[in-house]
Amino acid sequence: MVYAYIAVMAVVTYLIRVIPLTVFHRKIENQYVRSFLYYVPYTCLTAMTFPAILYTTGNLWSALAGVAAAAVLAFQNKSLVTVAAAACLAVFVAEQVLIYL
Repeated sequence: MVYAYIAVMAVVTYLIRVIPLTVFHRKIENQYVRSFLYYVPYTCLTAMTFPAILYTTGNLWSALAGVAAAAVLAFQNKSLVTVAAAACLAVFVAEQVLIYL
């Protein structure tokens, strides 16, 4: 039964990639459609990642501390390694503080 699920997911994934190639034969000229299609991968990645970020730690407050630290450093155009390390450090510190509260 598991193989059937995997096969269905493979077909659906394949169709999602093939249908636009077969339907649209020329370049998409509409600026709004192009901008929508440009942001689709970012929104899908965010929709899959953000809930995992909130529920990975033992406490929601420590997760929010990590998100806040990452957001502040990301808006300051810091490198990905710096943002990830600071978020991990913020979560660790928040977890240690919450133990004593």
